[in-house]
Amino acid sequence: MNFKVLDKKIDDIQADCTIVLVLNKDLKHRWIKDSKILKKLGFKGENDEIAFSPENDTIYASSDSFESDDIRCAVSNAVQCTKKYNYKSAKIGLYTKKSPTANARALVEGIVLGAYTFDKYKSKKEPLTLKNIKISTEDYSDKSFNSDSIKNAIDEAIIIAEATNSAKDIVNTAPKEMTPKKLAAFAKNMAKEIESLNCFIGDENFLEKEKMGAFLAVSRASSEKPRLIHLSYKPKDAKKRFVFVGKGLTYDSGGLSLKPSEHMVTMKSDKSGAAAAINIIRAAALLKLPFEVHSIIGAAENMIGGNAYKPDDVLIARNKKSIEVRNTDAEGRLVLADCLDFAQDLKPDFLVDLATLTGACVVALGEYTSGIMGNSEELKNSMQLSSAKSGELAGVLPFNKYLRKLLKSSVADISNIASSRYGGALTAGIFLDNFIKDEYKEHWLHLDIAGPAYVEKPWGYNQYGASGAGVRMCTYWLKDFYYKENSVHKEDK
Repeated sequence: MNFKVLDKKIDDIQADCTIVLVLNKDLKHRWIKDSKILKKLGFKGENDEIAFSPENDTIYASSDSFESDDIRCAVSNAVQCTKKYNYKSAKIGLYTKKSPTANARALVEGIVLGAYTFDKYKSKKEPLTLKNIKISTEDYSDKSFNSDSIKNAIDEAIIIAEATNSAKDIVNTAPKEMTPKKLAAFAKNMAKEIESLNCFIGDENFLEKEKMGAFLAVSRASSEKPRLIHLSYKPKDAKKRFVFVGKGLTYDSGGLSLKPSEHMVTMKSDKSGAAAAINIIRAAALLKLPFEVHSIIGAAENMIGGNAYKPDDVLIARNKKSIEVRNTDAEGRLVLADCLDFAQDLKPDFLVDLATLTGACVVALGEYTSGIMGNSEELKNSMQLSSAKSGELAGVLPFNKYLRKLLKSSVADISNIASSRYGGALTAGIFLDNFIKDEYKEHWLHLDIAGPAYVEKPWGYNQYGASGAGVRMCTYWLKDFYYKENSVHKEDK
C-alpha cells in the first residue's frame, strides 16, 4: 500500500474513489456535506455502518468520533468495502485540526490493518486491488501543521501495522507449517532481511546444556524438537535494555491432560506470544528506536505419547526450583519459567512476557481485552496507557498475597496450577513471578493475551482469526519511553 500526502483540496485530487468519515452526531445537521446523498442512501450513522454512492464513487463510513481508534475502525470498514468495486486508488482527508499527526497515524494503521487478508489455503484468491491512498491536507491550508511530522507518522504507522500483520500471518499458519523449527527459520530469515537484527537459535542440546528442565518436559512427546529463539537489536549508545519473552507453543493438545476436541481447534494460536515478541523487535529495529531490544521465544509442541510428561512429575527448572506437575495443559508457564530465567541473564532494564496463557483471563476480561499483571503499579499503568493509544484493549489485574498460597506444593517448591479454580489468570501470573529475581520484580510485566490473540469472528479492524495482539501495545509503549526521555511535545507523537 502506497500513501501520499498532498497539500491540495480533496476535490482537486484525482482518485478512483473517495472515503468520507461521517460523525454520527452530525447527521442531524442539514449543513453536513452530502446530507442529501446520505439521506437517499438511508445512512443512519449506526455503529460500523458503511454506505456506497456509485454516482460519485464515494464510500461513507460512520464514526463515533475523530479519536484515533474510531478513525482506525471507520477507515478499515471503508477499505473492506472497496474490495467489492476493484478500486485501485482512494482519497481521504485528515479531518480534525486537533491532532493531525495522530489522525494520519490512525488513518494509515486502520487502512493497513483493515486491508489484511489471510488466503494462503484458499484455492480462489480475492486480493485487494486498492494500492494507492492520497491524503488531503485541505483542513490545514493555514500551514498550522508540520508536513514532515505527518510523513514521519505515516512511515511509523506502516511499520507498526505491517509488523502486526506479520504476527497475524505467523499465528494463522497451520501447525504443520509453523513448527518450532520453522518458526525459528522465520525469525532467522527476518534477521537476515533487517540488517540491524541478529538471531541465535538454540536446539534441544542447547536447552539440555542450559538445564531448562521445564521447557524440555513440555516438548518431550512431540516429534518436532523444541527451539529457543533469541533475536537482538543493539543500536549504538542504547539508553535502555528491553527484553520481551514470548510463549511459542506452535500447537497445544493439552498433553496427557488432553483438551476437549472443540478446544483444540484454535490451538495454532498458542504461538501468539511468540509472534508478538518477534514482531515487536522487528518494529523496534525498523523504527530505529534508541533502545537495546531482545526477544526470547520458547518454541515447542505439547503433544501426547509414551514419553510425555505426566501429572505427578516433578520438574527442575533452569533456576533450580522444583515444580510439581498437576496438569500438563498448564504448559505455557513451564516454558516461560525457563525462558524468563534465561532472559534475566541479559540484565534487562525492563522485562515483558507475552502469552496466550489462560482461559481464565478471557473469563475475567472478555475476548477482546488483554490482562496486564506485575508488581509495579507505575509500570502496569504505563503499559495500559500505551495500550489505549495503540487501540489495543487491556485491563490491569492485581496480584495479592492470598492467591500466592494456592500454588503451594507438598512435594516440590511450587505447583504448576493453583489449588482453586478461581483467579486462574492471576495465579498463572504469580507462578511466573516465582521465576523473577528480586532485582527485576519491579521491572517485569506479564501480558496475558489469550482473549484478543485469536477470535473466530471479525471485530473492529481485526479479521477472523489472529489479531497480532501485543505488537502495537508494546511498540507504542517503547515509543512512549522514547518520547518521555526526549521530552518530545505531545503533538509530535
